[in-house]
Amino acid sequence: MGNATRFAAIDIGSNTFRLMIAEASDKATPWCIIHYTHNIIRLGEGLHHSGRLCQPAMTRALAAFHAYAELLAYYQVDAGHTFAVATAAMREADNGIAFRDQVQAKTSINIQIIDGEKEADMSLAGCCAVLKEATQIDMLLFDIGGASTEFIRAEDAISKDAISRKMGVVRLVETYLQSDPPSAADYLAMCASADAHLAEVETFWTDQHRPHALVGTAGTLTTLAAIALDMFPYDADVINNYSMSRSEFETLRDRLLTMTQAERESLRSLEAERADLIVAGLAIIDAIMQRWDYESMIVVDAGLLEGAWLKLKANALAADC
Repeated sequence: MGNATRFAAIDIGSNTFRLMIAEASDKATPWCIIHYTHNIIRLGEGLHHSGRLCQPAMTRALAAFHAYAELLAYYQVDAGHTFAVATAAMREADNGIAFRDQVQAKTSINIQIIDGEKEADMSLAGCCAVLKEATQIDMLLFDIGGASTEFIRAEDAISKDAISRKMGVVRLVETYLQSDPPSAADYLAMCASADAHLAEVETFWTDQHRPHALVGTAGTLTTLAAIALDMFPYDADVINNYSMSRSEFETLRDRLLTMTQAERESLRSLEAERADLIVAGLAIIDAIMQRWDYESMIVVDAGLLEGAWLKLKANALAADC
């Protein structure tokens, strides 16, 4: 018999998998975390070349799902109180649905492959649960993933429009990163690719209003903030609402770009598996701040995972009524 007050969300990203088991809370955040874990899987490895999830990535993913299934059983979370959402890698891969079915058969974890619009909406909900209200009035939220990046213009925490672009850190690294440390040509190629995607975002916008606040979420952003703060161990509460000026970002960018991958791996605030991907993350942020002339950005740890948890809890409460 499961614990009726516990809910679990799983964010199956193209790079990182995250699991949060939590109970409802009436404190600063609407959840009280019972258990949290994440794994850098790189599910989207090689996807843009082959159009398929590769076997090594699926093997890594299955190992993580088996571990998550054990945690769900240990913490007595029912299947009906578990919401697993998969994003760009699984929705784009020719074998994504087959792999989803394989995961359910082997672990009993039921995965929903969501589209970019649902991903953006849940990311926004998760972020707004921890963002300061003043930031939520008029903001551009961007969520950098392994295979895609979402852009959400929001006013008073409500989405005005949202678009998902096939621009992610795994894609950019596999396509452009040739040198160690990164050459100027490698980095500029990443920036140019990112800027081309931003031009398409502008075309999508029905007006050219540039929101007042720039807000970034997901591992690239939280890692940069942690490095800037020389944070170890990691503390999400300190990261949430952390403001990084453009000059601070550029100083950090220049420092990281001069390092070899091994030197970046040695940074205590950076997970070794992100040491190459952080270069692509820098390029995406650089392109955003330059093209839309932002002088600062606000970093938030909460996003899709927390938004999925909130949606699950709301649906469960509605079903009980």
